[in-house]
Amino acid sequence: MNMPLSLEWAIITNGLEERIGEKDNVFHLQLPGYRLFPMDQEIDIMRQEESEHIGTAIITELKWAEEKTTIIYQLTSLYSVN
Repeated sequence: MNMPLSLEWAIITNGLEERIGEKDNVFHLQLPGYRLFPMDQEIDIMRQEESEHIGTAIITELKWAEEKTTIIYQLTSLYSVN
């Protein structure tokens, strides 16, 4: 049985991220397919694949289930809010 897996070096949100709670800038994002991200180190965040970087984050949790990847990340810097 094959399991397609892609290695990612940036978080691309497509506007689907959800804030968890009110503080600490922690977000939840669910993506299609199985994706592997660097853990516990800063990586870039982008809204779209071809857009500019909007900040950096540290992924603290990664889960694979039912052909979906779920990540929880903490925003460490934000370049622009627009």
